[in-house]
Amino acid sequence: MDSEDPNDEEQYHLEVGPDDVAETVLLPGNPERLGKITDEWDRSEEVASHREYRTATGAVDGTPISVTSTGIGGPSAAIAVEELARVGADTFIRVGSCGAIREEASVGDLVITRGAVRQEGTSDEYVREDYPAVADHAVVAALVAAAERLDYDYHVGLTCSTDSFYAGQGRPGFEGFEARGSDDLVEELRAANVLNFEMEAATILTLANVYGLRAGAVCSVYANRVTGEFRTEGERKAAKTASLATVLLAEMDERVEEAGAQEWHAGLGLK
Repeated sequence: MDSEDPNDEEQYHLEVGPDDVAETVLLPGNPERLGKITDEWDRSEEVASHREYRTATGAVDGTPISVTSTGIGGPSAAIAVEELARVGADTFIRVGSCGAIREEASVGDLVITRGAVRQEGTSDEYVREDYPAVADHAVVAALVAAAERLDYDYHVGLTCSTDSFYAGQGRPGFEGFEARGSDDLVEELRAANVLNFEMEAATILTLANVYGLRAGAVCSVYANRVTGEFRTEGERKAAKTASLATVLLAEMDERVEEAGAQEWHAGLGLK
């Protein structure tokens, strides 16, 4: 065929091949976050840069790790997961920022996603709308353990992923435009114990489950919609937490193999 084949060895959008990425890949949205993430590693090398997708690979405490920026939203995040999976990645951790909709999640805190409300359209193109977007339990456990070891304030719970930063998250649009239902959106989600808004987690979690892969998400709270606070604070906290979680996941996988178990569980412990 003359058209671009997404199954070619070098992936069409990411321009990475099988030897370019580790099994665990961190997924920030902003390409400019790469340096802030890799600064915390023992070593790193940028292996590809195309469109919104920048990829670097290195190691943390001897554990191989990669990072690929996804750009904003589910469609571009899905491309990243698709193409990274094709070259051997099997674990994905979204590393981003979010807006909290509960007062207790202060600006600068972390939100670790246990599951996501699929208020985005990308995952609908893969699977029926009542299919759950849930994080892998081992990834959640590793993120929690990492946040504890780093002594960061964190919250674990449900995330709402949207396709729109403005109307989809109950914010006014241009010239004060208000989307249908926006008045009640935040309160409805708060009543259902949802913690935060962001734009990629539901897509990443859904695709990982559909393909039998692992995924999770950790986001720094930049805005609190209840208190009205907004500060770009805690970005490096999410990066350090996800990087340490990658090391812990490698230890957890070793414990599973040593025990002959099928999945990591609390009884296997950590070092």
